[in-house]
Amino acid sequence: MPVTQTILATLAATFSVAAISIALAAWLSFRLLGRFVNRMVSFSIGVLLATAFLHLVPEAFESSVPRRELCAVMLIGLFGFFFLEKIAVYRHSHHFEGDGHHHAHGHDAHEAGRGGVFVLVGSAVHNFSDGIVIAGAFLASPWVGVAATLSILAHEVPHKVGDFIVLINAHVPKRKAIVYASLSSSSIAIGGLVGLVFLERMNVLIPYVLVVAAANFLYISLSDLVPQMHRIDPHGSRGRDALWQAGLIGGGVAVVLLLNGWAAD
Repeated sequence: MPVTQTILATLAATFSVAAISIALAAWLSFRLLGRFVNRMVSFSIGVLLATAFLHLVPEAFESSVPRRELCAVMLIGLFGFFFLEKIAVYRHSHHFEGDGHHHAHGHDAHEAGRGGVFVLVGSAVHNFSDGIVIAGAFLASPWVGVAATLSILAHEVPHKVGDFIVLINAHVPKRKAIVYASLSSSSIAIGGLVGLVFLERMNVLIPYVLVVAAANFLYISLSDLVPQMHRIDPHGSRGRDALWQAGLIGGGVAVVLLLNGWAAD
């Protein structure tokens, strides 16, 4: 893929992820609150896991870097995201006042007031790393870039909903909440540019970036999203929810498989 096209594709992907995730999350948060977040979480799990195992890891393994070394880097990446979660409020809250989780009145608003700033800072750091991932994916191949972009978008929407819910609980006006979240999301474009500058000059790093990206997707899906999926709606049917979840996870995998088929062509 020519350098100019790679730059344009990376910039388009990062700006699209930021704009679409903010628009959808704002609509869901301000109009429907968390009503559809659980459905989106299930779809995100399928996309993230399939992208990690069917796109990122295979692409990294096609390089000359020993697979054992890449697996070690991926393991280190998993531990790294664990520590990042501990020190940078990496995980987002998806609760809001009156959401049925039976907290004392004002509990979620109190927690939101304390954690709103840290959540936005954590989101900015996370989005910056997502931009680097997108840049590395497009440098590897166009279809890996598209798959990584869709994966990041799939998990960014519910995470942005979490950000908005935190800000809503902290009594931040809607317009200011959108501005704050947009500023936090803009770091994804900065990360994309940084990734292009450094990774294009050091192509040897691309396989390592891909397996770290895979570790990122695995950690998000298994430590954050799967536990959310297991929280059954108290007003719904367990069997019905399980079918919805399985179907949407399968739908996320199908999207990645479809992209993988196009890439093979």
